[in-house]
Amino acid sequence: MTNPLSKRRLKMWIRLLGVTRAAEGQLREFLRVKHATTLPRFDVMAALWRRREGISMSELSRMLLVSNGNATTVVDRLEQDGFVRRTPSETDRRTIFVDLTPEGVTAFEGYAAGHEVEVNRIFASLSEAELDLLTDVLKRMGGAR
Repeated sequence: MTNPLSKRRLKMWIRLLGVTRAAEGQLREFLRVKHATTLPRFDVMAALWRRREGISMSELSRMLLVSNGNATTVVDRLEQDGFVRRTPSETDRRTIFVDLTPEGVTAFEGYAAGHEVEVNRIFASLSEAELDLLTDVLKRMGGAR
């Protein structure tokens, strides 16, 4: 016997994906046009901004849910631009730590301010009560981190 809510849950999932993909597409375009950067670069810089002491490349990959190779490619470009630095571990020569340079901190903080304004614009149609309700629902679904 089919659960009567099954089809509704499937439709909700498809809507949730659609909203997520549309918002992500708008944010990608915003970062490209306004800041000449990409969403993966922004995500790496955000992770490093949150962990100012620096983190290993493996930990960065885990945080971002990407392969080591993908993280390395983005970090390579950020390093070329002077936004991150790599430091070898003093205790394990296989481990490399990465952190934001002062220039990277300044650049990220500019990106983040614009990103917040853009997210606010994208979801401006939601009232405070709707935001509270949606936040509560997502938390109950396990979406809170």
